[in-house]
Amino acid sequence: MRQNVTKTDVLAGVQWFLFMFANIVVIPIGVGAAYQLQQDEIVSLLQLSFIVTGLACLAQVLFGHGRPIMEGQSGLWWGIFLTLVVTTSAQDMPLHVLGGSLALGVILSGLLTVIIGLTGLGAVFGKLFKPGVMGVFMMLLGLTLMSIFFKGMFGIPFGLAADDVVLQIPTGLLALAIVVFVIIFSIKAPVKWRSYALLIGIVVGWICYVLIFGSAKAHESTNATIKLFPLGALTWDTGVVLTALLAGLLNISNTYGALLGTDELLGHKTSANTYRKTFTVTGIVNTVSGFFGLVPYAPYVSSIGFLQQTAIYRKSPFIIGSILFVFIGIIKPIGAFFSLLPLSIGSAVLFVAYAQFFQSALQFFKSLRLNAVNMYRVAIPFFVGAIIMMLPSSYFTSIPSFIQPFLSNGLLVGILLAIVLENVVNWDKYK
Repeated sequence: MRQNVTKTDVLAGVQWFLFMFANIVVIPIGVGAAYQLQQDEIVSLLQLSFIVTGLACLAQVLFGHGRPIMEGQSGLWWGIFLTLVVTTSAQDMPLHVLGGSLALGVILSGLLTVIIGLTGLGAVFGKLFKPGVMGVFMMLLGLTLMSIFFKGMFGIPFGLAADDVVLQIPTGLLALAIVVFVIIFSIKAPVKWRSYALLIGIVVGWICYVLIFGSAKAHESTNATIKLFPLGALTWDTGVVLTALLAGLLNISNTYGALLGTDELLGHKTSANTYRKTFTVTGIVNTVSGFFGLVPYAPYVSSIGFLQQTAIYRKSPFIIGSILFVFIGIIKPIGAFFSLLPLSIGSAVLFVAYAQFFQSALQFFKSLRLNAVNMYRVAIPFFVGAIIMMLPSSYFTSIPSFIQPFLSNGLLVGILLAIVLENVVNWDKYK
């Protein structure tokens, strides 16, 4: 391998590292803030996220699907972690109980994913995730994440009643300015620089934030040590655990999107064996994530756009970038420094990045040949899911507690409804 690594591979590896960084850095910071963790704990969560992400990428490219596809903390799972804070607050559930039940659900869903991989059920489940399901999934996931990012831009905390929320207008306006900057840069900059739009947005935004509002002091405490179950000791809440198990099943849609989306690019055909190895690796990583309070993992569909933009399909750069990512997680001062990233700036940059989900959804919908009759296959799941997202959490308190976290989550309800409609009704006869 040493003989095949070139200077171009090293530079491309740095580019992969920057892509991983831009996508991951905000997630543990956002989760730490939502679950009211101490700064020490957020630093530890961030460091461990870097290490596990790098190792997960290496495991997939070496032992899993064998492709340069980022294995990162899942957007669907991230949405579950954050929206559960809001929905369970209406039940007066303590955060440590939510965190402990969620950790147990993540571990169980990880083991379930391993079983899906080892038994070869991944290829079977793949038949359920038809283009209509994937289109609705992309739309609802995009809506969930964009809502999270918008709240982050304006300093809206999670788990508080509406009366307690005050928009942070100054930081919100700066975040909006960064959104406009990143969009213009992505459109107007030379092609070779566009792949750095996210990173440049973070750097420019962070500098502007410090110049205008100042910065928190670096946390120099040596107490930032990795510990088990930082979100709460293992406990059982039926609603949260069942929601986590269902989220784990629906999370496999990311795998289908990433693998099938790179078939043509990389000249591969996704086989049953590819699914088997991919799900096994993802399941093992997610089981480990549950013990350390990390958002579970999945292959990133956004890797497709990155590969198309850079046109570098070799494994060597991806391996180099993954190793670099592990390295920055091991060095504590680096983790402590990055934990000071303003949440509003990180949210602004990702607000632009994940707007691409809209384009991905349209690509899936194009293959359906929708008309005035069969459009219900996607319209009903999308609108039902979106409406549930807009309803206050207090509206669901009359529902039995064991199913309340699921029914109050528009993302999960919409995806499940799309799966049912696509696989029960024969829509093709209405073309």
